[in-house]
Formats: sequence, C-alpha cells, structure tokens
Amino acid sequence: MRGLSWLDGLWTDAVIVAFDPGRNIGVAYVASDGRLLGRAIVDLGALKALELLPDATLVVGDGTGSRAVQDVLHKLDRSFVVQDEEGSTLEARALYFRDHPVRGWARLLPPGLRSPPAALDDYAAYAIALRFLGGRGAPSG
Repeated sequence: MRGLSWLDGLWTDAVIVAFDPGRNIGVAYVASDGRLLGRAIVDLGALKALELLPDATLVVGDGTGSRAVQDVLHKLDRSFVVQDEEGSTLEARALYFRDHPVRGWARLLPPGLRSPPAALDDYAAYAIALRFLGGRGAPSG
C-alpha cells in the first residue's frame, strides 16, 4: 500500500476516508464535494498501517466486519462515524460503470447482467462516503 504521496496536491479543505468492511476492506478517499480522490482494497493488517491525515473524517460502514475495522481505528485513537451501508454493493456497481463505461457488445446486455471484472469493495466505500456527505451522520467512535 502506498502512502499519501499519491494524493499530494489533491487534498481539499475536507477529506472523507470511507471504509467498506468485510474480508476485503474497501477504502475510498473522497473530497467534500463528492469527488473520488483515490481508492484501494486492503486487508485488516494493511488497514493498521494505512496512513490517514489527522483531520480527515473517517466513515465506517455498519455491515459484516465493521467491528474489526472500528477496533483498529480505536487502537489508532481515531474517531469515526458509522454509516448505514445497506444496498451499497448495488450503488458500487453503478459507480463503477459510471467511471468505466461498457464498450463493445457488452453494451447490449441489460445492466443487471453486466459483471465488473474486479472486486467492488473500494467503490462500495465510495458509496458509503457519498451517503455520509448526503446525510452528515453524527460521530460515534
């Protein structure tokens, strides 16, 4: 996992770092205006070593594996917001295909039959961040 240098120059006044918990943990760096600045899929061990800006707002999805992510953030002495993530996988598919338009014969398939070529945990984290921005949940961790 690379450090924050890959996002140098892209930070805005407020950055949200959202986590989609699970076996693979999706991470999305999102600007306060909803722009996706960066994304990654990590495991729990890499999460412990992830560099986070001190003033970033951390948002954790409330699904399977959420407690493990919350425990790591508590150990790092970081506060966070827990956000509802129900349906975020469907939102992740839509966000993925928005960023990667279907080309060729696959355009003929109905959207529900199109499969992304990779895991969408990072886009699920992006969906969680967008939900947070839309509702501005209260800190819980």
